[in-house]
Amino acid sequence: MYQYKAEQNLPIDKKEAWLFLSNPKNLKTITPDYMGFTIISGAERKMFPGQIIQYILTPLLGIPFRWVTEITHVEKGHYFVDEQRFGPYVFWHHKHFIEVIPNGVKMIDIVDYKLPLGIFGRFGHWLFVRKKVKAIFDYREKKLESIYGAYKK
Repeated sequence: MYQYKAEQNLPIDKKEAWLFLSNPKNLKTITPDYMGFTIISGAERKMFPGQIIQYILTPLLGIPFRWVTEITHVEKGHYFVDEQRFGPYVFWHHKHFIEVIPNGVKMIDIVDYKLPLGIFGRFGHWLFVRKKVKAIFDYREKKLESIYGAYKK
């Protein structure tokens, strides 16, 4: 089992952060183009517990695969959790938190995940998966800064 944690401060209020982050359609905006991310279904409504969202991604060698996630927990304005139901991981649990800080908000992402294939999955994680996960969150940070501006203390 692996964990990735990312934190980002943005100079916006909690309501604006929630409106953007809790809208499933905005996930495409903050995902790198090379991932070939397309939402198939489930993003037509505001986020709610039990919501199923289906995507197509092509993150490796242009090979498409389907990823299905469920929004399992939502506390409006504070946090939500998405969990993989079908996809490339054995386990994927992603918590998204929004906290008020002076002059803005702190966004915290905590992803717990496990890869398939035992020792081959562990080797794949060491070789490229951990770098890919970090690159996706690095892109997200830069994209959100380009939309909302950099946080200044």
